[in-house]
Amino acid sequence: MIHTLILVVHVVVAIGLIALVLLQQGKGADAGAAFGSGSSATMFGSRGAASFLSRTTAILATAFFLTSLTLAYMATQSTAPRSVVERLQPAETVSEQPRANGGPADVPQLPQKQ
Repeated sequence: MIHTLILVVHVVVAIGLIALVLLQQGKGADAGAAFGSGSSATMFGSRGAASFLSRTTAILATAFFLTSLTLAYMATQSTAPRSVVERLQPAETVSEQPRANGGPADVPQLPQKQ
């Protein structure tokens, strides 16, 4: 449940981060405002959206980093079997008692020729 919630938050933050990076202008875009084209007076103030978008991008990048670390930690703390042998033979079903003809109880034995 919590894994799914963190994964959904991670995807939403990633999409938001991509959108904010694409919305930002490059450093050379401010040259037009220096010559009086009027683009410097935006709804975010005279500095433009740079400080608002930069702060929001930094917050989303931090959230993305934290959700990535959390998901990685949760993936390593799994209780699933770690080896192929553990997946094929669960510990509670393995019998260590040998059979009369010498093999473990859960391994099929071929009839011995006498």
